[in-house]
Amino acid sequence: MTTPITPIDPPGMFTSPAFAQGMVVPAGPLVFVGGQNGIDADGTLVDGLGPQTRLALRNLKAVLAEAGTSPEHVAKLTIFLTVGVDANEAYAASAAEWPVRTAVTVVAVPMSRPGVLVEIEAVAAIPAPDPA
Repeated sequence: MTTPITPIDPPGMFTSPAFAQGMVVPAGPLVFVGGQNGIDADGTLVDGLGPQTRLALRNLKAVLAEAGTSPEHVAKLTIFLTVGVDANEAYAASAAEWPVRTAVTVVAVPMSRPGVLVEIEAVAAIPAPDPA
């Protein structure tokens, strides 16, 4: 992909170092990553919002890598948090795992599996192979 994904932050709107108001994605293939949560390769749910958030993002990055892309090509994250959890704990955990600004929506929902505190889905561009 010769054109990078570009954050959009209109004048007069809040600009955050953590997220963008919108993202422009060049034409090309996309990958839609289904909800990832803090479940390890053995199917064990890790304990706590911070650890679940970090593992959910690591799982998300593993799917992106398998598709041939990475976090800098993610246009949109949707983060579902269990109703009543402290979102600041999830934000702090994600800061260490998510190195780029991305358009983000955070929604509080009742989870479908007991103990799950966070689930994260994404839409990412798949860059064209390097012609070199």
